[in-house]
Amino acid sequence: MVAFSLLFTIMPIVVLVFIVAFAVKNKEQGGEKVVRHLYTYLVLFATLMMVIGGGVSNFMAAADLASPSGYYQSFTEYKQLTIAGKIEGSKTEMSEQELRSNYEVYVKEEEKRQKDRAINQIIKSLGFIVIPLPVFLYFNRLRKQQSE
Repeated sequence: MVAFSLLFTIMPIVVLVFIVAFAVKNKEQGGEKVVRHLYTYLVLFATLMMVIGGGVSNFMAAADLASPSGYYQSFTEYKQLTIAGKIEGSKTEMSEQELRSNYEVYVKEEEKRQKDRAINQIIKSLGFIVIPLPVFLYFNRLRKQQSE
């Protein structure tokens, strides 16, 4: 957590240093051209980071879909909670077989829920790839035209 706060504190400073260095290096080209180049590179950087982030998120969601994490509660814990009446909709007087079948249903439902969440996350992650990618390609083409 500290690393993220440190990253978000230092990252704007690093970007500002690069902007100033770029502006000083290209001062002889004229102010408008420098600003145009700077804007192009900033858009390229932002969209590239979005696409990379979407790709990483997509990969992680696919891993969750392929291998969802296990159900965290053991049968013994489930049995104790059921007998104590802490699980909604459960009768306190159930046979061992009924408890086991209910537990298996809970485990399967939890696995299905996790897979559904992973599919939802994949769809959301694709948005971070599909939306900024054309913007990145357009500005990359624009960058090539500016350098000619």
